[in-house]
Amino acid sequence: MEYRILTVNPGSTSTKVGCFEGEKELFSVNVSHDAEKLKEFPTISAQLPYRKETILRELEAAGIDLSTMDAFVGRGGGLLAVEGGTYIVDETLLDHAEKGANGVQHPAQLGSQIAFEFARKYGKPCFVVNPPDTDELCIEARMTGVKGIYRNVHLHALNLKETAIRHSTANGWKYEEKNYIVCHIGGGISISAHQKGRMIDGNDIVGGEGPMAPTRCGAVPASELIKYCYTHDEKETKSLCTKTGGFVSHLGVSDAREVTDRAAQGDQYAKLVWDTMKYQIVKEIGAMAGVLHGQVDGILLGGGIVHDKELVEHITHTCGWIAPVTAYPGEFELEAMAAGAIRVLKGQEQAKTYTGRPVWTPEKLEDDHDR
Repeated sequence: MEYRILTVNPGSTSTKVGCFEGEKELFSVNVSHDAEKLKEFPTISAQLPYRKETILRELEAAGIDLSTMDAFVGRGGGLLAVEGGTYIVDETLLDHAEKGANGVQHPAQLGSQIAFEFARKYGKPCFVVNPPDTDELCIEARMTGVKGIYRNVHLHALNLKETAIRHSTANGWKYEEKNYIVCHIGGGISISAHQKGRMIDGNDIVGGEGPMAPTRCGAVPASELIKYCYTHDEKETKSLCTKTGGFVSHLGVSDAREVTDRAAQGDQYAKLVWDTMKYQIVKEIGAMAGVLHGQVDGILLGGGIVHDKELVEHITHTCGWIAPVTAYPGEFELEAMAAGAIRVLKGQEQAKTYTGRPVWTPEKLEDDHDR
């Protein structure tokens, strides 16, 4: 039996929706929402009725019968840090998604809410898979050189884990038995270390870590950033981490293709910025190899910019001595959401319950240390 799954992945002014039967995609659409209409809502969660109706119109026009679905899956935004896996959408999870318990107001928190609306109507299960705040860091990765300050992790967890799972399956392996360095290279860049099914380290793409990216500053020397803060306000400084850093700061554009085109046409500064991003990606991959003690079964590349063959060739040339490099251009987010639900429905994976408590807190370190 092939299970039918509907997936819902909201973005800033659109929502990606997919219908799957097993691994086969039956239908997908990027449902556009009126940007001016969205501005009328006081909170992200207040957009729910409007987005839901817009999505339903698209599905009805495409002849998608929601009553034939075996489960519904939404993007798991707004939640506190959890370990990876597939989670049942219940009252606690919905409450945290609605208010954005992680302190980040992002359309992704509507994913579970919209999916649950559909699931409740048709009496079917509802899940989220590897939410954005998936946190499986080893304790050493949490520590910093300042007592009381700990590293958080924000990564493209859904796509990173799905890429590793797909690579394992394609080779007849189990994700839980292999070590990988998995990269998502797009508007943000995640470089992560996966040790036998757990993502034990990676850069905080929201907090200003790792490589420079099209819209993100990446790691910046602390002393220089302190100086910068004295001449710029908090909002402007924070924006460098997610919106106005990287290519935008240097070149005023966020499109990687435009940067490479300018470099090819002789713009030496554009070439320098592009080469710097590549250098920093390679550097971060090397760091993750050290985290894994050099025992790496593969370096996996995903994300939109991986369509650039020269980038893949560069990473292969510079990092291929660590482990074989394999490119998976683009994203598997909708596929990953459906696959997580199917693993649960087939009994291959146990669905988890969202506790409403972060997977790790500083108090846990203190308790462990006292013992």
